Amino acid sequence: MSNDRSYFNSTRIVMIALFGALTGLLHIAKFPLSFAFPSFLEFDFSDLTLFIGTFALGPLSGCLIVIVKILIKLVCVGTANMFVGELANLLIGFAFVIPAGLLYQRFRTLKGAVLSLVVGSVCSVAAAIFANRFLLIPFYVEIMFKGSFEPLLGMMRPLFPAITEGNFYAFYLWVSVLPFNVMRCLIASLLCFLIYKHVSRLINRLNEKLSPKGEGTKTRTLVFALVFAAVLVLLAAFALLRYFVFE
Repeated sequence: MSNDRSYFNSTRIVMIALFGALTGLLHIAKFPLSFAFPSFLEFDFSDLTLFIGTFALGPLSGCLIVIVKILIKLVCVGTANMFVGELANLLIGFAFVIPAGLLYQRFRTLKGAVLSLVVGSVCSVAAAIFANRFLLIPFYVEIMFKGSFEPLLGMMRPLFPAITEGNFYAFYLWVSVLPFNVMRCLIASLLCFLIYKHVSRLINRLNEKLSPKGEGTKTRTLVFALVFAAVLVLLAAFALLRYFVFE
């Protein structure tokens, strides 16, 4: 993909849309790991396609994939926390794709890929801890539960009988959020490392078909860009309608 004449060529736009849609669908298909973590920390495999898309297409494309993923989730499932959870997902996603994508653009080697996955994962885990401590949990407690920690404590006591309001963040951040997000990034990184080269070859082949040289390429790219932008606007509009009208 490094030989593209322009960043947003037709191939890149198509692949952003495809990776975004697949990432969004995988994000919807999440499930709890109640034997190890609180039930509201749900695992999914959307990080795999997000990581691959970022490596294949670059950090800016990775950010757009994160946005598409969140919009698809909002349209299909809605929000249970007035978009705060989605904002946290946005920050956590950006925290991976920006440093990892920039590093891999600079060092397109095996060591560069490993370094990118490690740095991106560390940033993403740190963002998850930050978002939960200063954004998600305070909002939940104040708005959703009227300042009471008891509903959250009740959900966590099956795993942590000794948890109280005073030690909540010690249990939640360091025994739940930290290992959960390390596991999430580790699984996605290992799978990405194993299959990225195969996906990259397919993308390069598609590039030859969707981005032919010669007259008409700019027109094709403009059409693809306009369609993609229109789809994003429609997804955002449906997400807002779902929240303000149907919920």
